[in-house]
Amino acid sequence: MIELRHRGQEEDLPQPATNTCSDPYRSPFPPITPLDHLLTGCILFCLRMKLQLLQLTRALATMLLVRTRYLLLHLLLLSTAATTNRAAASSSPSTGHGGDEAALLAFKARISGHSGVLDSWNQSTSYCSWEGVTCGKRHRWRVVTLNLTSQGLGGTISPAIGNLTFLRILDLSINTLDGEIPPSIGSLRRLQKLDLNTNMLTGVIPSNISRCVSLRVMYIHSNKGVQGSIPAEIGSMPSLSYLVLFNNSITGTIPPSLGNLSQLTDLSLSLNYLEGSIPEEIGNNPHLSFLQLSINNLSATICMVIDAGLNSLTGVVPSELGRFQNFIVLRIEKNIFEANNEEEWEFIASLTNCSNLQMLELGWNKFAGKLPSSLANLSTNLLWLRINSNNISGGIPSEIGNLANLQMLELAENLLSGDIPQSIGKLTQLKVLHLHTNSLSGVIPSSIGNLTSLHTPIASRNNLEGPIPPSFGNLNKLWAIDLSRNKLAGIIPNEIMHAFSNSIYFDLSNNLLEGQLPVEVGHLVNLEQLILSGNKLSGEIPGTIGNCRVLETLLMDGNSFQGSIPATFKNMAGLNLLNLTNNKLNGSIPGNLASITNLQELYLAHNNFSGTIPEFSLRIAIPTAGAFLLSLFIVWAGFLNGKMNTAPKKEIPPQFTEIELPIVPYNDILKGTDGFSEANLLGKGRYGRVYKGTLENQASVVAVKVFNLQLLGSYKSFLAECEALRRVRHRCLVKIVTCCSSIDHQGEDFRALVFQFMANSSLDRWIHSNFETQNGQGALRLSQRLDIAVDIADALDYLHNGCQPPIIHCDIKPSNILIDQDMRARVGDFGIARVLDDVTSKCHMNSRNSIGIRGTIGYIAPEYGEGLTVSTNGDVFSLGITLIEMFTGRSPTDDMFIDGISLHYYAEAALPDKVMEIADANIWLSEGANTSNDTDANIWLSEGANTSNDTRHITKVKECLSSVIQLGIMCSKQLPTERLSMSDAAAEMHATIRDAYTFTTTQL
Repeated sequence: MIELRHRGQEEDLPQPATNTCSDPYRSPFPPITPLDHLLTGCILFCLRMKLQLLQLTRALATMLLVRTRYLLLHLLLLSTAATTNRAAASSSPSTGHGGDEAALLAFKARISGHSGVLDSWNQSTSYCSWEGVTCGKRHRWRVVTLNLTSQGLGGTISPAIGNLTFLRILDLSINTLDGEIPPSIGSLRRLQKLDLNTNMLTGVIPSNISRCVSLRVMYIHSNKGVQGSIPAEIGSMPSLSYLVLFNNSITGTIPPSLGNLSQLTDLSLSLNYLEGSIPEEIGNNPHLSFLQLSINNLSATICMVIDAGLNSLTGVVPSELGRFQNFIVLRIEKNIFEANNEEEWEFIASLTNCSNLQMLELGWNKFAGKLPSSLANLSTNLLWLRINSNNISGGIPSEIGNLANLQMLELAENLLSGDIPQSIGKLTQLKVLHLHTNSLSGVIPSSIGNLTSLHTPIASRNNLEGPIPPSFGNLNKLWAIDLSRNKLAGIIPNEIMHAFSNSIYFDLSNNLLEGQLPVEVGHLVNLEQLILSGNKLSGEIPGTIGNCRVLETLLMDGNSFQGSIPATFKNMAGLNLLNLTNNKLNGSIPGNLASITNLQELYLAHNNFSGTIPEFSLRIAIPTAGAFLLSLFIVWAGFLNGKMNTAPKKEIPPQFTEIELPIVPYNDILKGTDGFSEANLLGKGRYGRVYKGTLENQASVVAVKVFNLQLLGSYKSFLAECEALRRVRHRCLVKIVTCCSSIDHQGEDFRALVFQFMANSSLDRWIHSNFETQNGQGALRLSQRLDIAVDIADALDYLHNGCQPPIIHCDIKPSNILIDQDMRARVGDFGIARVLDDVTSKCHMNSRNSIGIRGTIGYIAPEYGEGLTVSTNGDVFSLGITLIEMFTGRSPTDDMFIDGISLHYYAEAALPDKVMEIADANIWLSEGANTSNDTDANIWLSEGANTSNDTRHITKVKECLSSVIQLGIMCSKQLPTERLSMSDAAAEMHATIRDAYTFTTTQL
């Protein structure tokens, strides 16, 4: 963890030498020529032959008339050097060059903390043996490398560093150094690598750093205090190959002089505040192959881009783009680029000149019109092609199969029509094919069976028709297939059941498929989700389906299945959700369904079942011919437990999970809450109540969560929370203190968890508080909301990526986020959390924590409602909705969200120009609006901004709100694959949004 440190007092330290006499290995005289060496050799030869010096002098008088003095001195130097070398060979290394040693000690004097690496830096040993220091082989006492990366160094960088004039590598990366970059670094003319990344450096990049003429690598990224503009002088550095300045606070424009860096291959300027256009001069560099400019304030039309995603770039992509033939990656996704006709799409044709292009990402822009046929003529080295989420119409280019090495093709969420080209079968390396949410028609080409590397074909929400090609049976690497919501007809081919044996997700719902479900369905032994709803399938359900033992969701509703429910259903031990409604099934309901211990939701309505209802505690909807009205009422009431005339069967307490905490007795809980007094009631949850209390062995107030064990699922909720909480330790998670697993005074089971008390209630209370009635004490400032958003993202990032195995919370919402006394957030309520299986965390879940469809209406990921398995993507969706709610003050279940309008689309429609109109009005009241009538952003903007600083503050507020709401939108996309990862969302929330806003506002 990076610690903030105060800068030490400035001190007088040695400065870099500027005269030639400071170097004992550099002669103050004119350089020795080859002639001097020849003459010197003659003299030495004659001396060895015992010739008289006078005769030698006469013989060579003419030749040495000018050079005699220099030659004699040169001989003296040779003699002295030989003597020195002999002495040095036997002397201690500590007698070396005092200038370098003094510079190192001056450097150490400025360091305020370290990991112990500088303990060896004392004069008892040679400085060339100090840790992190390397001296040269030729110049034995000159320091050539100073490498102290990741050593916890604090303090500042001494200007004396410029005295190490033989230094070739200076690596001080990943420390907590602060202060400015000393200009004396410009004296290091031999320096080849400068790495200062990931520190807390401040100030500007010294312009005289350009004097480091040998520098090849310059890494000064991830120092948010580094500001100012990029020095134009950097463009005069002839050897510079890597210039990496991302994640700083650099402002201004990109200097055109960077185009003069003829050796530059990598230029990374992302995550700064750069403005204006990208200079055309940069494109003249024939070696540049990686350019990263994303997340800046660049607004002009680009002339050259590799990674310029997530900006506000507008206009038409220039057709000259293709002259940069060494591009490997071109990413301009998530901007506002347009193309509406052939002329504006010409940049695709120009890219056919880029023979090294491997990745082309154009998604989430405003491209329209037809895809040009030249798309199929791009480099055969292309691996990724993503043009999803635009308004592109027309057909897929018929020769798309020319892109022979393509591994990912994403054209989803457009307006594409026509057939899927037969040539798609030539893409034999294709692994991901996303064509969903278009208007594609015609049949699925049989050539798709050639795509033997394919693992994720998704073509749902189109108008595809005809049969499912039997050639799908060749695709034995599939792990997920979604052809739902089309017009596919015919039977389900037997062949595909063998091929899908490794699949975990299979969705053919809402088509026109008919015939029987093949008995080969039993081969899908790894399947977790089987969705066949809304077809015309008939016949009996094959008993072989019982072989699908890990199946969690089985949806067969809306078909014409006949016969009875196979007894083999009991073998599907992982089954969580079963829907057989609206079929023609008959016979009795098997009582052995009760043996499926994970089954939480069973829907059997609108069939022809007879007999009694089995006695097991599940929510069942089973209208029969003789009890339709009664059962209809039961469906609307949402429950039916056991036989109609039998009392509900009590849930069997599962075995208690050890959580390595002291277990307090029931009497302590009873006493600490004053007998569960209503006066101590803090809130009610899904499975119980939370009370404020005190415990004898606890010095502070605690919160006691008491589970209502009469409610179905409460035991499992208790275990799920124990299972999750025993694994986690993080500052942004509610801390568990102890627990209680006991018997109450009535002899009934009792379960409770004791948590650290959160003084400021839940985030829900703060977002939706009545500001006026609380005298302004109930609203959160913008800075507080940003801090809370960072805390939530950090907590989820830890759960997903910092825990082994990972944990999915499953119920992120403002009421489950608690606020401590410092107004920082703590994520709580792990009652339906899911712990991913240690071995197969990508696919399988811990069956002990299976509690049905998870989440709260409005925050639950849409795929959960469709039966998809729980994943980290679900938490990302909930985070996105929560972020939008935090900054708009609108709940996702607000009455205004009807007729297909949701909080997500409400926010998306307001970006970028109307973000201030949808922002929570309480923000402006807490931020300092000037009158009692200032109840919204527009009034505050018009009346509250009276100075230039106010105007700049308003601009930064608008930029911040746009960024955080945009992040919420990106996290709450409809499809899981289109959402950000939690780690990316946390990084975005930290660096790009919260830290950027905090830094800029402190400068006003």
